[in-house]
Amino acid sequence: MPELPEVETTRRGLLPHLAGRTITGVTLRRADLRWPIPPQLPHWLAGQRVDDVRRRAKYLLLDTAPGSALLHLGMSGSLRVLPADTPLRAHDHVDITLDDDRVLRFNDPRRFGCLLWQPAGEVHPLLAGLGPEPLSDHFDGDHLYRLSRGRRAPVKTFLMDQAVVVGVGNIYAAEALFMAGISPLRAAGRVSRGRYAVLADAVKTVLGHAIQRGGTTLRDFISPDGAPGYFEQELSAYGRGGAPCRRCGRPLRQALIGQRASVWCPACQR
Repeated sequence: MPELPEVETTRRGLLPHLAGRTITGVTLRRADLRWPIPPQLPHWLAGQRVDDVRRRAKYLLLDTAPGSALLHLGMSGSLRVLPADTPLRAHDHVDITLDDDRVLRFNDPRRFGCLLWQPAGEVHPLLAGLGPEPLSDHFDGDHLYRLSRGRRAPVKTFLMDQAVVVGVGNIYAAEALFMAGISPLRAAGRVSRGRYAVLADAVKTVLGHAIQRGGTTLRDFISPDGAPGYFEQELSAYGRGGAPCRRCGRPLRQALIGQRASVWCPACQR
């Protein structure tokens, strides 16, 4: 599943092509993805100017005056801006037509993505109750320390809780914990304030670097211009179970934590 850097890469790729453009029509080739697409959505968007393309957690929002189209890429979705006459591929479910004879095309083979609607001035239920953005000033070690008190769950599970902080999925939680030298098995409530400060900085560093490099190349992710991400080759922990630790050379351990594959160094992460 695309994580925050992949979604942010997509947002940055789409913004210059969509901002200021007028939507002339919407074509829905199916009535639902993960959830039903509001049938009124083509009417709400037609004739509206795209004021901005925003990201909240792993969701993208196309802002117009009456409201925002709310998109999620799911497990395998992609968004591309293409000439309107570009031949359709399998799983091209939605076209949002622009006033420059191009379309924003949503392709989603597994249909775990979504296209929903958030009226202006409201917060969609999917976005309500989310924690702060990890790259914002609202996220720091004090925030993690305060919310972690009394938590017995592993710190990796805690870090991936979207009510604690948004967008830190399995890949980047593993990488941040490795950078911070914290075992993913340690109970969240047993991590000190000082170590949480280091972890928060690691989250910001890992995510920021991944965004700069274009996200992580996974089996299904391709950015809007068709270029893959370039962060995978630099991963220190995720997907490297049994490989030598890049710091000490000892074999990395792998186990399921919260039903997610987790890799860490038992010597470097305590």
